[in-house]
Amino acid sequence: MFRSLSLALALVLTSPPTAAPENATGRVEDLVLPIEDVIGAIESLDGTESEIQEGTQVTVALTSDVLFALDEWQLTAKARQRLGEVAAKVDTESAGGVVKVQGHTDDQGADAYNLTLSRRRAQAVEQAMRGLLSSAGVTLQAQGYGESRPKMPNVVDGKPVAENRAKNRRVEIVYNVRQ
Repeated sequence: MFRSLSLALALVLTSPPTAAPENATGRVEDLVLPIEDVIGAIESLDGTESEIQEGTQVTVALTSDVLFALDEWQLTAKARQRLGEVAAKVDTESAGGVVKVQGHTDDQGADAYNLTLSRRRAQAVEQAMRGLLSSAGVTLQAQGYGESRPKMPNVVDGKPVAENRAKNRRVEIVYNVRQ
């Protein structure tokens, strides 16, 4: 299930602490979360990518900071490499059909500007993915949402949260897996 032991270890080490089970003996084994608690939400060690699977639907989120320069929608060289990895994953796992490319921004700037930026970014990723996917039967569909669907609150207790804003600036690639 995990692509590497280091990813599994990172998930255990970065997961929030939980109460010890009633039968805990104080051993290291008591600190390890059951695998069910870490499957479903996988985030890379550098925070640039996350993957969530709900049923047969997989959402791969790439932060815009990796894909684009500030206020730009042209892909960086690093973005093309990342998108190549995501395309290979879609080729391997996808059931075909519609693959959605969804652009999102944080709350900085005007709503109309953010909506346009998110659409252009989704379209740039869609165009790149077209050239990278080898699967027949996949239709790409780009949509921009601007700041309307944040993953995290942009502002907490009246103060902007830079880490949350960074996670909200993303492009998500959503597809269904084969059963």
